[in-house]
Amino acid sequence: MHLSNLLLAAGLLLSAPLAAQTTAPAAKPATPVAPAPPQVTRMTVAADGSGDYRTVQEAVNAVRDLSQVPVTIFIKNGTYREKLVVASHKTQVKLVGESRDGVVITYGDYSGDAAQHKTYTSYTVLVQATDFTAENITFQNSAGPVGQAVALHVEGDRAIFRNCRMLGHQDTLYMAVENSRQYYVNCFIEGTTDFLFGTATVVFEGCELRSKKNSYITAASTTEHQRYGYVFLNCKLTADSAATKVYLGRPWRPHARTVFINTVMGAHITPAGWDNWRNPENERTVFYAEYNSTGPGASVKDRVKWSRQLTAKEARQYTLKNIFAGGAGWEPTAR
Repeated sequence: MHLSNLLLAAGLLLSAPLAAQTTAPAAKPATPVAPAPPQVTRMTVAADGSGDYRTVQEAVNAVRDLSQVPVTIFIKNGTYREKLVVASHKTQVKLVGESRDGVVITYGDYSGDAAQHKTYTSYTVLVQATDFTAENITFQNSAGPVGQAVALHVEGDRAIFRNCRMLGHQDTLYMAVENSRQYYVNCFIEGTTDFLFGTATVVFEGCELRSKKNSYITAASTTEHQRYGYVFLNCKLTADSAATKVYLGRPWRPHARTVFINTVMGAHITPAGWDNWRNPENERTVFYAEYNSTGPGASVKDRVKWSRQLTAKEARQYTLKNIFAGGAGWEPTAR
């Protein structure tokens, strides 16, 4: 072989690997991505099987986690015996009953029962999620007069209850935590001792609060950092015949704040109005006040000296906008 041919062959051999390195591999075809299924925003619960689910808990569990849009769960008339939890990741849930008296969510746990429940675990319904709404529903603890037995326990922020009933005896409604704002409008709530209790900032508007025996309506545990505790606007205080001496409230914690404005008070409200929970030191720190209430129980002549009567100017500050101004601000009537 001539020298020139040898040099040509060697050059071809040396260039072959380089050519292989610079040649791009063939691209693989892209795998198509299936679109996410549309979010279900309305479901129906019916105990007789005619809806999407038979229990309220099944429907709540089916709500997309951390939903950014409201999800309505319509509940047909029926009695739903279940211990319902709306967990913190089930945001924007709205329970709507077919009728207030016809839709009953009920259970019978109580503090000290055979299962060793405490007050905080005796609930029939627990709401931990934000932006929860309930309309036309009865929440009941059916345990009877056996001690602490919570029908509704609410921890989530911006909770609304419209035209609902909360039925029980002691500790019916637990409004649990400091950073929770709750709004109850046109609701009926009954109970015995401290049947409205907890730390949340709460407005009751146009509600009926019914006492079943001689006891205390409220037991707020407002912290010293909160400007508002419980505020009752245009409500009505009624009682069974067994209740003839009922206090507006007593402090579960020293800085309890409770205010009644334009409330109709029955004769069962004791003239003293308020109790210090056997601790005179509480009288220095609580904020218990009334304004422009009517009825046989509204006379302020014999109220305890450490309670207050608001002026008209002070009373005007008790608006939903002011009361719920914490965080980013919230006006529940806008929802």
